[in-house]
Amino acid sequence: MAKKVSNLLVKLVSSEKTGYFYVKKRNPKKLTDKLVFRKYDPIARRHVIFNEEKLK
Repeated sequence: MAKKVSNLLVKLVSSEKTGYFYVKKRNPKKLTDKLVFRKYDPIARRHVIFNEEKLK
């Protein structure tokens, strides 16, 4: 029988509203806060803040 996955996939969306996003794994039991990263946005051509949203 297959093992249940505890990690969820979440989408990290650029705060610059370029439409660029990253996909990350997140364990909801260990992390209760929303993820926020400062990563590179190739459309904006600079580092910006990426905020967590639900992956559809």
